[in-house]
Amino acid sequence: MQKNVEKAKTGDQVAFTFLLDHYWNEVYGFMLKRTQNETDSEDIVIETFSKAFDRIAQYNPEYAFNTWLIAIAKNVHIDLLRKKRSSLFVEITDEEDQRAYNVADSSPTAEDNLIKEQNLSRLLECIKHLKPQYQEVIQLRYFQELSYQEISAQLNEPLNNVKIKLLRAKKLLLEILTKK
Repeated sequence: MQKNVEKAKTGDQVAFTFLLDHYWNEVYGFMLKRTQNETDSEDIVIETFSKAFDRIAQYNPEYAFNTWLIAIAKNVHIDLLRKKRSSLFVEITDEEDQRAYNVADSSPTAEDNLIKEQNLSRLLECIKHLKPQYQEVIQLRYFQELSYQEISAQLNEPLNNVKIKLLRAKKLLLEILTKK
């Protein structure tokens, strides 16, 4: 076992894999007893091995490797508990409370709705100035929200023709809108 630890210290990936496979169940079982939660245990064990492999040069061979891993796992578990505990209680300052109170209502006002209706009315008026074939593709694409393929099928035209018609219709509509 010590031979694999020494190889791992030199960066040998096979040795890392061997140590991971050999000690995984022991560390996982230990953490499962402590946490009573499979997901937390797995997260802790993953982080434990990550930290152990990052700091394997610091491992002291006077102690058993599994003891070193368990000590790391205990510390990772303590860190996890601290994070959970600190995230439960968040103090809100008076300033933050006031800012939250002053958050504007994002729902549209009567004025917003009126402007939207006026813009839509203007847009519909401009669309009426287009040729019927362009009005139709604009209607299908933007008001009925059909895909290019659905428009192609409905008009019984090739897909590329639909795309070109729609592009031309948008250019003409832009010209009409900018003139008004």
